Amino acid sequence: MKVESFALVASILVFGLAAPIWSQEKPAPKVPEPQEMEVLGVAMDPTSQMPLVFLRGKRDKRELTMGIGAFEAQAIAIPLQKVKPPRPFTHDLMIHLMGKLKATLKKVAIVDLKGNTYYALLYLEFQGAELTADSRPSDAIALALRAGVPILVEDKVFEKAQGIMTR
Repeated sequence: MKVESFALVASILVFGLAAPIWSQEKPAPKVPEPQEMEVLGVAMDPTSQMPLVFLRGKRDKRELTMGIGAFEAQAIAIPLQKVKPPRPFTHDLMIHLMGKLKATLKKVAIVDLKGNTYYALLYLEFQGAELTADSRPSDAIALALRAGVPILVEDKVFEKAQGIMTR
């Protein structure tokens, strides 16, 4: 009886202790964090005469070029050149209003590319809550430059953008 009891206890211990090891799920593959970008500048495409904004990743130096409108190019160029307009432009007004409302822009992210359209989100903090708002990437960049917050790009955007307005 002792041998059978010992075998039963040993089986319970071995299989009981080993079961958590066998049943552990494999960890999910690590999804890369969005990459912080630096804005290299804005310029006119000599062929299409379309304004472009040039971004470069701080982590791996990948570059992303996006076509934008003329007003948006100006809105991005002003803070890049450290120009203080005599009257607030729309993006200056938005930053000013956020401050008055005690809302803080924390970061912006270019999160997707569908067809030839890029999508961005603004990440705000308001009364202790994190809020997101849909934005055109050019507006997000103009706001981020004024607020001094990170501009991020999701890896999937780089992948989808290959061959579309990239350098």
